[in-house]
Amino acid sequence: MTIDRKIHPAIHDAVEFEYKLPPIQQEKLDNGLPLYWLDAGVQDVVQIDWVFPAGLWYEQKPSVAHATAGLLKNGTSKYTAQQIDEALEFYGAQLKVNAGNDYATITLYSLTKHLPKLLPMVREIITDAIFPEAEVEIHKHNALQKLLVNLRQCEFVANQQIDAMLFGATHPYGRYSQKENIEAIRREDLLIFYRLHYNLANVRIFMAGKTSETEVKCVNEFFGKVTLEKSSIDKGHFAIKTTETKIHKIDNDPNGVQGAIRIGRLFPNRQHPDYSPMVVLNTLFGGYFGSRLMSNIREEKGFTYGIYSSLSPEISGGSLIIHTETGRAVVDDAIKEIYHEMEVLRNEPASEDELLLVKNYLLGGLLGDLDGPFSILQRWRTLILNGFDETYFNNNINIYKTVTAKELQLLAQKYFDRDTFCEVVVI
Repeated sequence: MTIDRKIHPAIHDAVEFEYKLPPIQQEKLDNGLPLYWLDAGVQDVVQIDWVFPAGLWYEQKPSVAHATAGLLKNGTSKYTAQQIDEALEFYGAQLKVNAGNDYATITLYSLTKHLPKLLPMVREIITDAIFPEAEVEIHKHNALQKLLVNLRQCEFVANQQIDAMLFGATHPYGRYSQKENIEAIRREDLLIFYRLHYNLANVRIFMAGKTSETEVKCVNEFFGKVTLEKSSIDKGHFAIKTTETKIHKIDNDPNGVQGAIRIGRLFPNRQHPDYSPMVVLNTLFGGYFGSRLMSNIREEKGFTYGIYSSLSPEISGGSLIIHTETGRAVVDDAIKEIYHEMEVLRNEPASEDELLLVKNYLLGGLLGDLDGPFSILQRWRTLILNGFDETYFNNNINIYKTVTAKELQLLAQKYFDRDTFCEVVVI
């Protein structure tokens, strides 16, 4: 067949494609631990996540969750922090520990062939971390120095304050580290938190890459034989206490020439039916470079280098926050324009051309996410930790494709009410 190169191939919109989330397999290890895994790679690499209920939600003392995660791989009964680092470097692997609002995740990236060498060390870290006193003191010193540096940055302070305003300063989603909290950390605090919340009986394991039953057996060999000590974790309940003061201005630097603006409100999490269509509305409003906020406040007015709005869904709540930094002299003008764009969306439906562009952007990004094993695993992990299956993913795709401009306008009228937003300006 001869190809006529004068005729370009047909161009298809992303909304025309079919989207299918590759299936994930679930196994029970010999001791009952759940393992979710998928074989979706072409390179001999693997990612394994161990997810624990060890986020900020569960800490009894402020800053303990982050400190525990930060020090988890800094020494066990068998390995020093240096030996752990050298072993990871020798095998070309990475081991990361991160504590979020709800969960803490230990992530291993490795060549598949090195798993038999690395998994025993990871098991040792999870089951026998000792938090050496010297390492705790180094961590505290570094955390204090980092905090002091960050507190000079208006955007860092603004991020702290908007969460505290929305959820309350004592709520896990609104609480932030302070100097006295870091200074008060004790090794015993970390050990107590670690023994309760990094208990293997509470873990969920996720694996992706070029994997097979061989890697499943390897995980089972090192984690399925561990005797589990059952423990019940009280998730507790925290009341959200949004501040009654809707506008908060902070002079962080008398000589500052830049102001950080955060405008936010509480917003339901993924379990709410409004969440998925709001993903589309938020993209149009401020979720990508061609958004309404960017076109107005950056491109037309020149007030900022960048402005975005983002949804932050957590297990027990969520928020919608607009964030930008502008020149000190135009802070008030920028805020005015942000609310103006909200009003436009409330009063006028988006054009079909603009809505199609947003849908193509959103769905085009999904195509990229479904192209690699690690990003596919991230999709599945989010679904599973939120109690969903592929039905939720498929429903979202349908919403992204079919939501109308009128439906988005009604959503804007429901949630883009200025009186429901809090403002933080830090200069």
